[in-house]
Amino acid sequence: MERLLAQTVEITPVLPPSPRNLDPIPPTPLPESPLETIPINPPTPQILPSNSSQTITVQKFRFEGNTVFSEADLERVTVLFTGRPLTFGELLEARSAVTQLYVNQGYVTSGAYIPPQTMDQGLITIKIVEGTLEAINITVEGKLSPNYVRDRLALAGGTPLNVPRLLKALQLLQLNPLISQISAELSASPRPASNILTVKVLTARSFYAKILFDNGRNPQVGEIRRGAELSDINISGMGDTVQTTYYNTDGSDDIEVNYTVPVNVYNGTLKVGFRNLRGEIIEEPLDILEINSDYQKYSIKFRQPIWEAPSQELAVGVNIDHQKSRTRYLEGLPFPGRGSDNNGRNYISTLRFFQEWVTRSEAEVMAFRSEFDWGIDAFGTTVPFDIDVNPITPDGNYFLWRGQGQWVKLFAPDTLFIARIDLQLADRPIVSLEQFSLGGLNNVEGYRQNSLLTDNGVFGSLEFRIPIYRMSKDNFVVQIVPFANIGTGWNSGNAPNPSIDTLASIGLGLQVQYGNVFSARLDWANRLGKELLQNGNSLQDNGFLFTINISP
Repeated sequence: MERLLAQTVEITPVLPPSPRNLDPIPPTPLPESPLETIPINPPTPQILPSNSSQTITVQKFRFEGNTVFSEADLERVTVLFTGRPLTFGELLEARSAVTQLYVNQGYVTSGAYIPPQTMDQGLITIKIVEGTLEAINITVEGKLSPNYVRDRLALAGGTPLNVPRLLKALQLLQLNPLISQISAELSASPRPASNILTVKVLTARSFYAKILFDNGRNPQVGEIRRGAELSDINISGMGDTVQTTYYNTDGSDDIEVNYTVPVNVYNGTLKVGFRNLRGEIIEEPLDILEINSDYQKYSIKFRQPIWEAPSQELAVGVNIDHQKSRTRYLEGLPFPGRGSDNNGRNYISTLRFFQEWVTRSEAEVMAFRSEFDWGIDAFGTTVPFDIDVNPITPDGNYFLWRGQGQWVKLFAPDTLFIARIDLQLADRPIVSLEQFSLGGLNNVEGYRQNSLLTDNGVFGSLEFRIPIYRMSKDNFVVQIVPFANIGTGWNSGNAPNPSIDTLASIGLGLQVQYGNVFSARLDWANRLGKELLQNGNSLQDNGFLFTINISP
């Protein structure tokens, strides 16, 4: 019983929600081309007498003005025009072959011409005019700064101008949540080989509010959770985001504030965050112990996409955070939990390096995330009270790896198959704040939140959302959702493993969705295998879980 208290009491009020609670990424249509190109022809002055019957023999072509293609590249497309007599028309075909090479690679505003010259020893010069973007004219309706758009397009509009690269940048902006609509026109400038890009942008709604109601918390602190989220994704006009969330149960209060700001034109972001959570055990009979805990988290994260396309993204990042928890019981006595000091405190600092990859189409999405975490001795990391007598007590020094995968397949309108997997591997016993959690909402349903906490673990789930009623004009759909969940956990080193190390359930859900304004879901899950100790008669204990989300 003492071990159960030490594990359950310390963690339940303070453990942050698992990343597994994130909603699946839905398949979305890829953006159509927002770019209209007015035909642009590079200057092509002609040479030589207009007598088409006259021929010349070119031994070699010399090229000037080329930066994209090497001399060898250009010689390969003109080799058929050397070493034999050429008519004036065939000479122009050699010039056109160079132009076509540029066009085939997307440099449609570049071209070649043969300037006036006197042929010397069979040598003819072909000049290349590589297109440039002279100006980007931005018109924005809304508070988004024109420089936000201009800087990202200028990056793609370098010399020589590559239209597919520019189109890709426009499509990425079209997918940007800051932008509702974007259109562009590429036209010729009065200056030779120069072009003007005219862009019109309609800014998207930036302020969002959400009201949440569910029974996702552990019944020991009150399973019914109420919450509100407020966010502005473009607070200053430069794409910076402020997000505030507040969640409450009968035994806990949880507030979190995050600020994210773009730091470069490659969509790198810097995020700083703070979270404060207070909780107390209110469930009988443990409530007589007056167990309560405080938790704070300070974090700073840098994320940088290293490959972006309308259908794919690969990003890496680094995050450092400091977590503080303190647990007390009775009249403020320190509760000596797992890895804590004599005052019931557990302070840990963690350096995290993560990698994310997403690929999507109109019919499916695949997403993977990998994270390497190092517990570091910084900012007052706690020394456990029993570190000298307990060889398996965890401290703030550790290494672990987390992996997550998700596959979402759209088989028909509103008919989704969702598969998820999560894995954690730790090199030693770790503190409860970093342990792998099983049980609860969006996890192994049918068991309480955090029913199983271990150093290592694997979790998998399958669900199939099948529409049974739909009103397309109102974007309203009702779905039944059969699902199955399974997870197993084990400890590192010589730490004993739990007697029940695997949780599994199957169940059926009913989901109602009304656009992006309202969603509700009710699940019933049937536990499989051995039963864990379940105190009380809560909805979770009976296999029922619900969520209600309102976004006015």
